[in-house]
Amino acid sequence: MTTTIEQFAAACRKALEADPGPAGREKVCGLVRDVLRDRTFIEAHIPADGPERRVLYEDPELGFTILAHAYQGVKNSSPHDHGPTWAIYGQASGETIMTDWECLARPTETAPGKARRIRDYKLTPGMAFLYEPGVLHSPRREDSTTLLRIEGENLDRIKRRPYTAVDSALSP
Repeated sequence: MTTTIEQFAAACRKALEADPGPAGREKVCGLVRDVLRDRTFIEAHIPADGPERRVLYEDPELGFTILAHAYQGVKNSSPHDHGPTWAIYGQASGETIMTDWECLARPTETAPGKARRIRDYKLTPGMAFLYEPGVLHSPRREDSTTLLRIEGENLDRIKRRPYTAVDSALSP
């Protein structure tokens, strides 16, 4: 039996209502890993030919948002965080190289933040990672991929400031 988006959203809601902090978010990350094993769910909600960003569900009370992402070909991002909220990246197909970054300086009104690369690792189908508020990361895709992503709040409504990668040999 396949999971519906309503069932998945209800399970996420239950976990976050029981514990809105890091432990509840880790539980949601586990739910993402579980649903990524459901091929019917993936085919129905995260198609490879879908749009780059599609909201599947937005919780009217808690505000968390479940999204499907379909990236065609190469796609890279600069170091970033999700402002005051968290995000979970769940790899449905393809491979994402994720980079974790150390924050050297937070962005200001007039200047981008500065970040130094810490490590790279691969997200492969079935894997999910939680990025807490303020944690810097950047995805790199060498080919087409699909993701199931959960944002603590819909990032379409959050202003975020940019970061610049700094070579560790040049950093302060």
